[in-house]
Amino acid sequence: MSASPTSVVPDREPARGLRGRWVALLAWLRGHVRAVLVANLVLQIAIVATGGAVRLTASGLGCSTWPQCEPGSFVPVLHDATTYHVFVEFGNRLMTFVLTLAAVAVAYVVWPDRARSRSFRLLGWVPLAGVVAQAVVGGVLVLLALPPILVSTHFLISMALVSASLVLLHRADEGGDGVPAPLVDRTTLLLTHLAAGLMVVVLVLGTLTTGAGPHSGDDEVGYRLAVDPLLMARVHAAAVWAFTAVLVAVLWRTRRGGPAGTRALAAHRASLVLLGLTVAQGAIGYVQTATGLPIALVNLHLVGAALLAAGTTRVWLTTRTRSVDGTPRVTQAV
Repeated sequence: MSASPTSVVPDREPARGLRGRWVALLAWLRGHVRAVLVANLVLQIAIVATGGAVRLTASGLGCSTWPQCEPGSFVPVLHDATTYHVFVEFGNRLMTFVLTLAAVAVAYVVWPDRARSRSFRLLGWVPLAGVVAQAVVGGVLVLLALPPILVSTHFLISMALVSASLVLLHRADEGGDGVPAPLVDRTTLLLTHLAAGLMVVVLVLGTLTTGAGPHSGDDEVGYRLAVDPLLMARVHAAAVWAFTAVLVAVLWRTRRGGPAGTRALAAHRASLVLLGLTVAQGAIGYVQTATGLPIALVNLHLVGAALLAAGTTRVWLTTRTRSVDGTPRVTQAV
């Protein structure tokens, strides 16, 4: 009697191994929430550098269409007329992909945390929503041949995302969702609000200054905004000086023994860091203007703007505290 044929059992180990790695990765992400939030913040700043390189080298049309790079291809199509512009633009698109992964990870680790408030959990979706918005704006920029106002909007959205990512990281470090209670007196609090408002003005004027100058993003039309670039640079500098004056006032009032008392030492330290960033950014601004706006310095100035946005947000956040148990902390008015 012949033996019955042996049944073949499919090998499921590769599938199980892949699934196991995914499960391990997701578990790691949930156990390292702060690392995910820090990575998101760093990438939000890094993409300012790659996006700035696109604008400063006039590579915005390095890929001729969107979402594909070239018709029928998502990657660059090399030929004899290929220039470096396509690699600069495609590199920025790859950075967008990495940032998207980080934004998805942020939503994954923040939204399911039922121990935190709904407002904090909703904040976890902001990076992903911002990346989607930036992708749409970037596509429109390419399709409309880089209108300068939209190019400026692209940059300002990045600044908003940097600030939102800093807020998310700060809220995670606070560990609580109680009613925020001030750590400084009312005058100091108003000064930090004024500093934040002036930083918005500085960023807007900075984008207009760049759009009015030779690095507007178009190598054929040097000055795409019909304003005097030197005048815009002076107005921008005046706004920076106003911001610096308010920041110095915050520093004075948050010093040890000052009106805000020792409770404001965190705000004082954050203000010191921000003042250092402001001085460095101002120095870069004046040097780049005096040396004919070299691309490397201008791009460094763009990254500095992102750091200033984060630093200003940090100062503003350190002027108050939240309780862990959801009840407001009572602080003595100064």
